[in-house]
Amino acid sequence: MKRFALAAAYAAAVIALAAAISSPARGQMANPADYAPPKPAFPGQTNAPAPAKKSPAFNVETVIPRFMAPWALAFLPNGKMLVTERYGFMRVATMSGFYSAPIAGVPDTKIVAAESLHDVAVDPDFAKNRLIYFTYFAPPPGEAPGVWPIEVFYGNVWKASVSERRTMRVGEERLARARLSEDEKRLENVEVLLDGVNRRIVFAPDGTLFVTGADRFRFYDPPYDGTNHEINDPDILRNFTGRVVHINRDGSIPKDNPFLGQPTVLPETYSYGHRDPEGAAINPATGQLWVIEHGPLGGDEINIIKPGGNYGWPNVSYGRRYNGDPIAGTGATAKEGTEQPVYFWYPDIAPCGAMFYTGDMFPEWKGNLFVGGMAAKSLIRLVLDGNRVVAEERLLKDLNQRIREVRQGPDGAIYLLTDDGRLLRLTPKK
Repeated sequence: MKRFALAAAYAAAVIALAAAISSPARGQMANPADYAPPKPAFPGQTNAPAPAKKSPAFNVETVIPRFMAPWALAFLPNGKMLVTERYGFMRVATMSGFYSAPIAGVPDTKIVAAESLHDVAVDPDFAKNRLIYFTYFAPPPGEAPGVWPIEVFYGNVWKASVSERRTMRVGEERLARARLSEDEKRLENVEVLLDGVNRRIVFAPDGTLFVTGADRFRFYDPPYDGTNHEINDPDILRNFTGRVVHINRDGSIPKDNPFLGQPTVLPETYSYGHRDPEGAAINPATGQLWVIEHGPLGGDEINIIKPGGNYGWPNVSYGRRYNGDPIAGTGATAKEGTEQPVYFWYPDIAPCGAMFYTGDMFPEWKGNLFVGGMAAKSLIRLVLDGNRVVAEERLLKDLNQRIREVRQGPDGAIYLLTDDGRLLRLTPKK
């Protein structure tokens, strides 16, 4: 019952945040349309044209109408789904519309701003070991779980100096694994594999794990938008801030990790310089990890991850400060030693969730990359030619909903989670 009470508190906190952001007293949120868009580094890096061939007609079915702030879903081998909710709940759902009571044994979760229970992934050998993996935000030692008022969070974190922020114990970002009981009602043998990351979980083709982590407010003073960062911060690789990490399924470190043996870098680190990567997927054509991440005011990016790569944040961005000023005081969109995104959006789409479509239900979409758009309030379809985006289409704009998650089902249909709590299924019209 305690966690159910969090729902109303969290909803009230979100409303308070929206009011704070739009209030004239803040007066700092700029409109990206008031500024000239950044110049791309190469043709086709942004604003791809509409596809030459229009998408086929499809049905949009509401499978389940009432999850509470869902964040992620993953399919079990039996066709059922695990769905996470930001209040700290995980549920089993079916394609017929059933969803379970919250699964017991999920660790205590702290809900504050963008932090909560996030992704869930199913072990490739689930049929043998019943293991699942999930990311969440745990309260610090001695603090009860629950909703932290957003105004307190921003008062404490946004107003803190860089040095103060590094010692604040707001909470613990964690990757954990557990065994799902045979009756699917509880988690058993919960084990924390890693502290410091809590965004997306992706299995590599070899069965190892990639996990993404956000920047966690560490590198810059208020108003938390990329200014006054410490470019030569000696701690930049001694934590998982803005990282993609790479580990084995038991939490051990793969022998081919790029920073293995370097004393100033955490050995789990695979790439760095990311802002907030809330979408990630393996390109089945190449086996490479593609990461989709939030920019600040504009500058959302798609990056192909290279081992040891530096993706620029907070020194390089195609976005702007929230008050419209250039990032890092220079507005640099490129810098020696940093990787360029294969695609960026300006204005932003607020991406969350990503998948490459490989099914047979929509043959016209095979090989396309799909990204959930929260600010864009649409499902974004990207047509690829190798590693280049050559066309972009925005679907479901008429729903006017923030798309939080996108997955391909075992039946070849496309499943979506929306911020208003719906699980949707897309199938072709006959």
